[in-house]
Amino acid sequence: NKNGFVDRVLTFVFEYDTPRMVLVRDKKVGVTFRLIQLGVLAYIIGWVFIYEKGYQSVDGIISSVSVKVKGIAYSNNTHSGPRVWDVADYVFPPQGEGGFVVMTNVITTPRQKQDFCPELPEAGKCQSNRDCEKGKADRQGQGIMTGKCLHYSANETTCEIFGWCPVENDHNIPDPPLLKEAENFTVFIKNSISFTQFRVARRNLVESINSTYLKKCIYNKVTDPYCPIFQIGYMVNESGQDFKNLSKKGGIVGIIIDWDCNLDWSVKFCRPTYQFHRLYDASKKERVSGGFNFRYAKYYQDTNGTERRTLFKVFGIRFDILVHGKAGKFDIIPTMTTIGSGVGIFGVATVLCDLMLLHLLPRRNYYKQKKFKHAEDKAEGKWEEDILSHSESLSLSGVELAS
Repeated sequence: NKNGFVDRVLTFVFEYDTPRMVLVRDKKVGVTFRLIQLGVLAYIIGWVFIYEKGYQSVDGIISSVSVKVKGIAYSNNTHSGPRVWDVADYVFPPQGEGGFVVMTNVITTPRQKQDFCPELPEAGKCQSNRDCEKGKADRQGQGIMTGKCLHYSANETTCEIFGWCPVENDHNIPDPPLLKEAENFTVFIKNSISFTQFRVARRNLVESINSTYLKKCIYNKVTDPYCPIFQIGYMVNESGQDFKNLSKKGGIVGIIIDWDCNLDWSVKFCRPTYQFHRLYDASKKERVSGGFNFRYAKYYQDTNGTERRTLFKVFGIRFDILVHGKAGKFDIIPTMTTIGSGVGIFGVATVLCDLMLLHLLPRRNYYKQKKFKHAEDKAEGKWEEDILSHSESLSLSGVELAS
């Protein structure tokens, strides 16, 4: 028993099993097999290796952005009179990072103070004092109701409030926009990125950019694609919107900075591309709560020491800066993984052709007999009879058996 066990172990160690191969001469199967192999090979080389760069390891991007806006605008209206607007007046926040707003239109309510005054009709209409609940603040109102119903105009009565008076009336939006010159304002975008895995740091101020070049260049995707200075009107138009329509009530534009770097080449070829997308469509008439706006105030004290403020309802274009990117570099591990996956995909050709061979072709039963060999369990004495009969059949066919 011990010797038998050792023999079985040695037999297992020194044996090698190989699949049985059947060569089938059939044009349909042969052409199908080669076409599938060719398709798999094209996919692996064309898509996986060349397009997707499956031979590279990939690193994500770390990014920082800062912006500077330049431009001067002039307006003249009944509330503020002649006025020059500079960067400190129309850019919010002053140091733009992930996004910034450029004001294009504004409604000004000057010389407000804490006082008692009638509410606007849409927020506080009333017929009598009973309609004005003392101490209540309407969601759309601008103050706390005092419980009195007053004349707002000759034909309308509204609830009296305590708040910043006179109340803001934001229905009459200036048209054309007060800062129509904003179309020609410029934005200087500085973007620094890093691929930490490959120890590569870059800026969008690439090698060809110097101080002299920055003083005269304006971005254009065809003639000047690497200039980091952008014209407001150009970005709006590239996003598929019209500046004149957008500037009245405001809107949103997305600036996408894309870094797609192949570090198998020199790092100087790692350069950004810029895209501009419409994130809001102000041209649709059915738009609810249209445009983009916000309010801010400037506070001061008059000669009597009374606190006053000038309230601004700002309409502007909000620019959201989104930085995308990745870097790739040759690495033996993803290369071998991709090759191994590709070799495995080649097995699809064999599976599909076997299905075609064994189930679809007219001679499928014949091919099944050639592909599969069936072995049946027989009595021990029967094996010798089968071997002898097989030897006799080979002898009759002219085949000599070795003794």
